[in-house]
Amino acid sequence: MRLLNSIIEFTIKYLNCIMKNLTKIIVALIVIVSLSSCAAVQSPLMGSAFSKVSAPVTATGNEVGTKVGTASAISIAGIVAIGDASINKAAKEAGITKISHVDYSVVNIAGFYAEYKVYVYGE
Repeated sequence: MRLLNSIIEFTIKYLNCIMKNLTKIIVALIVIVSLSSCAAVQSPLMGSAFSKVSAPVTATGNEVGTKVGTASAISIAGIVAIGDASINKAAKEAGITKISHVDYSVVNIAGFYAEYKVYVYGE
């Protein structure tokens, strides 16, 4: 009977240990999944750990200008997003009235920090 009690006691301790570790693993997985790619931005390519990509938005028939205006917005963990990354803001910042083309760049760090930046070129 003592042997049976010892086996039951050992089994209960073993299961408690497994449950404690399993709980930690489940909590860690929930945190990782909830934070993964939360701060996502438009991009032609995406790296899961880090992205820094530039790409075109549009072009017009106007000649390529010498002025460049920028505007940007950021996101932190997909919880907070602030900024004005509009073409209008970027053009006004540089005093551009005739837009020749527009590009953008994206930075994404592990889905925690993301930045979207617009570049407006023209005269």
